[in-house]
Amino acid sequence: MKEERKRTMKVGTKIGAALGAIVFLVFGVMPGFYFGSYGALVLMSRLAGGPVEPTTIVRMITVVGVLIGLFCGAAASIVLGSVFGTALAWAVDALGSLGKAKTTEEVKAHN
Repeated sequence: MKEERKRTMKVGTKIGAALGAIVFLVFGVMPGFYFGSYGALVLMSRLAGGPVEPTTIVRMITVVGVLIGLFCGAAASIVLGSVFGTALAWAVDALGSLGKAKTTEEVKAHN
C-alpha cells in the first residue's frame, strides 16, 4: 500500500473516531447514565432477592455501574465511528483513484 493511501486511511479513522466521540457526547451520555445505573440496581435487587436499601455500598455499586455504562457507550461510539470513517476514506480513495492515470513506474511495477 502506498504512503498516500495509508495516510488517507489514518486520517479517515481519526476523523471517524472524533465524530463518534462527539456523537456520544451529544446522544450517549444520558443513556449511559440511565442504563448503567438501572443495570446495577436490577443486578443488586436480583442478588439480594428483593428491593435494596440505599446504603453506602449500594450507592458505590450504582456509581460503578454508571461508569461502566458510560465507558461501554463511549467505546462503542468511538469504535463504530472509526470503522465508518475508515470505510468512507477507503471509498473516497477508491473513487479518487479511478480517474488517475497510472505513471510509467506503476505500470512497470505491475508487469
